[in-house]
Amino acid sequence: MILDCAGKRLDLSRPRVMGILNVTPDSFSDGGRFVALDDALRQAEGMVDAGVDIIDVGGESTRPGALATTVDEELVRVVPVIERLHERFDTPLSIDTSKPEVMRAAVSAGAGMINDVCALGVPGATAAAAALAVPVCLMHMQGEPRTMQTAPQYDDVVADIIQYLTGRVDACIAAGIDRARLLVDPGFGFGKSLQHNLVLLRDLRAANVDIITIGQYLQPTRKHAEVKGFVTPEEFKAYETTAYAKGFLLVSATPLTRSSHHAGEDFARLRAARDKQLRAGAAR
Repeated sequence: MILDCAGKRLDLSRPRVMGILNVTPDSFSDGGRFVALDDALRQAEGMVDAGVDIIDVGGESTRPGALATTVDEELVRVVPVIERLHERFDTPLSIDTSKPEVMRAAVSAGAGMINDVCALGVPGATAAAAALAVPVCLMHMQGEPRTMQTAPQYDDVVADIIQYLTGRVDACIAAGIDRARLLVDPGFGFGKSLQHNLVLLRDLRAANVDIITIGQYLQPTRKHAEVKGFVTPEEFKAYETTAYAKGFLLVSATPLTRSSHHAGEDFARLRAARDKQLRAGAAR
């Protein structure tokens, strides 16, 4: 499958690496480091040199406890960065936002995909995405960033998330968004306890989900996963090595560590793991 990201192609016939560029003062990993335009451009250049396949630009923090950002604040942060990146690089760009106004401005500036933690749930977002005709990633999040980690609960975390995302996909299709432009993200760490995340790691691969999925790389859970027994060391190693579960074709280079958004070592390690898995598959 090849996504047309506003004229820039993203081939999903194999796993891809997404670089995360937060131009915010308060993101959980790199808040404040890339607020200045020149700093953001240097970081993006490092990502491209390291071989990322798409760069995701975000202007509003979604870390636990984060406060909402106004439309104007978000526009000032992301639009100049996207304009410059679009001019300078052939790498596809995505905009990480839930606001329809920001979606429209970002796509006009050069973004070729919408990455929405609210799964187009904000009023006007579905209509905006349908009109913009770019690929959309729909993420599951229980609650909102300010409250999402306050005792999240599920009847069945895997089934509940699949039901939610399937419902959002159906709503998007009904609004006129082509199914081929829809991706989904189970939202590891967004309104989920450690156990919820680990159950997702263990069981999502076995779920029969007929949708392309974008997944996050969760290296830091290895120790907790093994100690608590939710997954075996072998199972977690398999997930860590491939950095994607069954159906996970677009891999996000966002391990939940302070080095998660650093260009170079993180991306090189992810690409090496991905290429190793592809070679193993070709040998079988």
